[in-house]
Amino acid sequence: MKPGRLASIALAVVLLSIVVPARAATIQITMENLVVSPAETSAKVGDTIEWINKDVFAHTATAKSGDFDVMLPPKKSVMSVLKKAGTVDYYCRYHPNMKATLKVEP
Repeated sequence: MKPGRLASIALAVVLLSIVVPARAATIQITMENLVVSPAETSAKVGDTIEWINKDVFAHTATAKSGDFDVMLPPKKSVMSVLKKAGTVDYYCRYHPNMKATLKVEP
């Protein structure tokens, strides 16, 4: 392979790694048997949270700060995208003993 061609390929690889954005993650948070799992979760702005309710009754994921209030019907899941960085303590309005923390990085 010619040296000029090798340099062009290397430059293309570097440029592609800069131009292609990182993919947002999907993080699953489950509510089952009146427990939020995991109780502490880390994510980044732009990530998607898949809230999964495995119980036979409704739950919520209600941020104490007011940042979000997700309604989770029985045996259903709901998706939401994180838009703001910070540490958010949340709970279920129907079952206040169900508590957890979500740490959202920029």
